[in-house]
Amino acid sequence: MPLSNFLENAAFEFPFKTAVITEAERVDYISLYSHALRFASALVKYGVKPGDRIVLFIDNSIGYAVSYFGTLLAGAVVVGQSTANKERHMRNIINHCTATAVVTGGRHLKTISNIIGDCPSLKAIIYDGKLPSAMKPSGAECRELFDIYLNEEMTANIPSREEDELAQIIYTSGTTGNPKGVMLSNKNLRANTESIIRYLGLTYEDRVMSVLPFYYSYGNSLLLTHIACGGSIVIDNRFAYPQKVLQRMVEEQVTGFSGVPSTFAILAHKAGLADFDLSSLRYITQAGGPMSPALANELKGALPNVKIFIMYGQTEASARLSYLEPERLTDKSGSIGKAIPGVELKVLDKKGQEVKPGDVGEIVARGDNIMMGYWQNPSETKMVLKEGSLYTGDLATVDEDGFIYIVSRQSDMIKSGAHRISPKEIEELIMEDDRVHEVAIVGEPDEIMGETIVALVVPRPEKILTDKDILSHCRKHLPLYKVPKRVEFRESLPKTASGKIKKHVLREELTKT
Repeated sequence: MPLSNFLENAAFEFPFKTAVITEAERVDYISLYSHALRFASALVKYGVKPGDRIVLFIDNSIGYAVSYFGTLLAGAVVVGQSTANKERHMRNIINHCTATAVVTGGRHLKTISNIIGDCPSLKAIIYDGKLPSAMKPSGAECRELFDIYLNEEMTANIPSREEDELAQIIYTSGTTGNPKGVMLSNKNLRANTESIIRYLGLTYEDRVMSVLPFYYSYGNSLLLTHIACGGSIVIDNRFAYPQKVLQRMVEEQVTGFSGVPSTFAILAHKAGLADFDLSSLRYITQAGGPMSPALANELKGALPNVKIFIMYGQTEASARLSYLEPERLTDKSGSIGKAIPGVELKVLDKKGQEVKPGDVGEIVARGDNIMMGYWQNPSETKMVLKEGSLYTGDLATVDEDGFIYIVSRQSDMIKSGAHRISPKEIEELIMEDDRVHEVAIVGEPDEIMGETIVALVVPRPEKILTDKDILSHCRKHLPLYKVPKRVEFRESLPKTASGKIKKHVLREELTKT
């Protein structure tokens, strides 16, 4: 059964119930479904065929939800992208997945307009908002989303899709820095969505506050789970002002809230959490990195009647792999819990045997939620998918009761807030400056963000190079969250006998300072 059935079923069961709420508007399920059908019809008329990729370069909004389900209804494949991305990145992604259309809006249209000549696969641009004639880019069909809502007829032949067919590609930088498109089928996403609904106990009465971007696998799961159960999604893109988000939660009687560790650190330390009446809040979920036991206890004290779910997962698993039951938050402090319903998790040693309690091995997962593979990347796919199982690259141990505890990660990826950042991408960009001899990008521990980015740079002899030079170049080509927080100049970097930079040594140095 295709993923689009989540919206179709909710529209028939709860037609006039509010589906999505933003600061400016609300939409009920029957209207959301109608808009999505019209969107699908427009795509088909543009020549979009089943399996074609549609890039959603748009902020969390009703328009995103319409575009997401409209793409699925057209039999096409959703490719969400951060609106913080710059031209270089968007050009690479559009060409890598050979996207047929892009949905965008606001200031982001200029980014697409500037690269459209370098993206031969693009046939159409759909714009969320009012589009002045003078701004319409040449080289592709261009249409306003609101015009589709009002004037598109639902007469196009909407194709059907099978559950094993591709529904979505979520890009993750991976350990190499090259874009890796995680291919998720209807079956993958449906299995994970239904499992999450089950263990969180979600119903049509639930109303989640969404501050996580929908292009991110965690945010994507919020969209799917609450549409699937007929709940409501409250969108607020202003987490830079956490008090405003908390006030919206009070006003909208929100029952659920999801975030990464830095999200909760900000709420606990900077937002005055105790000053808001959150009596409607039933649960919170946390993933995207380990939450410190101290922060978990602080949240438990501030929200004594709220269930706190600590979760673990990967994009390659459609989001979720394990969760720690709220009742075990104290006695299993620091654990990621056990496998979610429908998933099998094992911690295996190098011989493929399950480790004994206290020993360290790699987390290996099996279930219907495990990805199809990486888009056009069979070599990387073979490295992580073996005999139907996902080798996560995360090292962990188990206790006598079978609860899993992550020890470390095999990759050098930096986790900063809700983002997973590839050092290699930033290193390659900095090396474009001919005054740079070598560079290492590493994560430095940070109380709020988890990690911040530090560039350790060795200049070329007799070259004049400043931190402003490097940061300016990064800001020009990278979204803000990938720009190093600071630059540190070194005479040399520690290396192995084979010449590889010892990043673990650099991380240890930064931890001690």
